[in-house]
Amino acid sequence: MPRASAADAAATAERILEVATSHFTEHGYAAASVDDIAQAAGVTRGAVYHHYTSKPLLFTAVAAAQQQRISDAILTATDDSDADAALRDGSHAFLDAITGGEAARVLLVDGPAVLSWDDWRRLDAEGPAVALREGLAEVGVEPAILDALTAALSGAMNELALWLSERRTDAEARAHAHEALDLLLDAVDPRES
Repeated sequence: MPRASAADAAATAERILEVATSHFTEHGYAAASVDDIAQAAGVTRGAVYHHYTSKPLLFTAVAAAQQQRISDAILTATDDSDADAALRDGSHAFLDAITGGEAARVLLVDGPAVLSWDDWRRLDAEGPAVALREGLAEVGVEPAILDALTAALSGAMNELALWLSERRTDAEARAHAHEALDLLLDAVDPRES
């Protein structure tokens, strides 16, 4: 019996997280209410607080799940890539993953405002930024500038993702975003010099 209740609790927590992701994406953090999330998930408000303690911690869980989803997309895209292609494949996977689902608003619009700056940076540093730094190192970026270049390219890619997320259904904008990303990658790849 304890296994069933633990499994039920995990399923409830996952359902709440899925509904919260949709609500934060659709309404934004400020307008999303715990009561509405609970009702849509088919649980009580107390159940939401039991699993996530507070609205900010629920948002943190949503943001962490989105970062993990993006990291997984990067890993999948680079799994069969050789070192020469991994940086490019992973960067394009990042752009598609962050703009193809619910992540852009959660991570790039509300994330910096809701999470502390340190927590927001930590989520990025533990997720996609790790893959970006590794990719830059593999193409031969000098160790002395590796951290600075990772930060610069990450920021540029986040801005590109915000721009693209405002044009989500525009295929031409998506093509231009990927073209712009290729130009950035060409500029930072020491092998292209």
